Amino acid sequence: MKYETVIGLEVHAQALTKTKIFCGCSTQFGAPPNSHVCPICLGLPGVLPVLNRDVVELGIRAGIATHCKIAPYSRFARKNYFYPDLPKGYQVSMFELPLTEQGFVEIFTPSEKGGKKIGLTRIHMEEDAGKNIHDGIEEGSLVDLNRAGVPLLEIVSEPEISSGEEAVAYLKALRAILIYAGVSDADMEKGNFRCDANISIRPVGSSKLGTRSEIKNMNSFRFVQKAIAYEILRQEEILEEGGRVIQETRLWNEKKGMTFPMRSKEQAHDYRYFPEPDLVPINIDEAWIARVKNALPELPDAKRKRFIKTYELPDYDATILVSSQALADFFEEAVSVYPKAKIVSNWVMGDLLRELNQENKGIAEAPIKAKQLAAMLQLIEDGTISGKIAKIVFEEMVKTGKDAAQIIKEKGLTQVSDEGALGEIVDTVIAANPKEVEAYRGGKKKLMGFFIGQMMRQTGGKANPGKVNVLLKEKLDQPS
Repeated sequence: MKYETVIGLEVHAQALTKTKIFCGCSTQFGAPPNSHVCPICLGLPGVLPVLNRDVVELGIRAGIATHCKIAPYSRFARKNYFYPDLPKGYQVSMFELPLTEQGFVEIFTPSEKGGKKIGLTRIHMEEDAGKNIHDGIEEGSLVDLNRAGVPLLEIVSEPEISSGEEAVAYLKALRAILIYAGVSDADMEKGNFRCDANISIRPVGSSKLGTRSEIKNMNSFRFVQKAIAYEILRQEEILEEGGRVIQETRLWNEKKGMTFPMRSKEQAHDYRYFPEPDLVPINIDEAWIARVKNALPELPDAKRKRFIKTYELPDYDATILVSSQALADFFEEAVSVYPKAKIVSNWVMGDLLRELNQENKGIAEAPIKAKQLAAMLQLIEDGTISGKIAKIVFEEMVKTGKDAAQIIKEKGLTQVSDEGALGEIVDTVIAANPKEVEAYRGGKKKLMGFFIGQMMRQTGGKANPGKVNVLLKEKLDQPS
């Protein structure tokens, strides 16, 4: 039997605030364990939480940026469960009255030409739990409560994702939106953007959803794609053998490349939700929504459309370039100096990103600046260096951070364009290869590539290709 996959994602993004959601403790990452805690985020008896207004505003920003409806009235709820890293024995979250609902994120993949909209069920605010530490502990575990009370936005998608490829495209698009909008830094290494994936399969053509498994707390695009692929195969094998998929929560083990059971999947009633009695409901008027909307910067989708229209870039180029605000800014700064957008795009997406990926660096860590790249491209256009020499110059720029002009001067890489000097070398090449000359004049015109290669060898790759081609053709086309 053939199956189709149905995936819904729950993303937890840390709101970009200096203090926690219900107290004044710092959200700074990397502090000594249990140093950013107070009676409120420790859940000690008799304390009262106070809502951080900035978290609400960032939630509104996230909702507007993802085309959601902002609820005029929402409220917090207690989600009751106990783990060692949740001191109160309950988490303050939202249930029946979330902050925003009914939005979407548009994704682009090679298999989805023209894009696909993934619906958002809701975005709500909640507090994070602490962190259990098991590794390196011989007996028991340690608990760090610095994260307890850190503000999270939980962003829940509709079950409209059909593959691991689409899931990663959705996560990348959502992450870019949150960063552009200033909602979250979405730093995955710090746990500020993590994902739970609900995965089920069903026979092709069926409208009934299959039993789902939830894979918890993945903070890597690669892990998400691999975990989904494994889980699909696991469920297919169970069904093909006549078994039944159990609804449960599972964990991804990267070392073994497998998911493992964690616990049976709870339902909403298992958490015994009820309205949080210590916090008043939230009322959001149209004026507040308008202020937030007007303060939003240009978001990825709008920037992508502008890049296509203004710079006449292919959709693929524009999608890649706007995936990171820093990358888009780098591109636009380079184009402001060297206004040939497609050439700039080719170098940024090709040579620059390849170098950065090899070093596992982001565009902010690029060893060359946008204006340096633009200046090098101008030297190619001016005929100072050839495209081939430019590759050598670029590599040296990446290594040293020096300007192209300085490298060209130091290494003597200026392109040879003098027709007299090139003509003498052409004569030498022709004289040294009589058999090839005869074959060329006999009709094997593809040998032109051979002669150009010989010219480049003679000049150390510095000969002007355009002039070499003209001079060779003039000499070779002469009757013997």
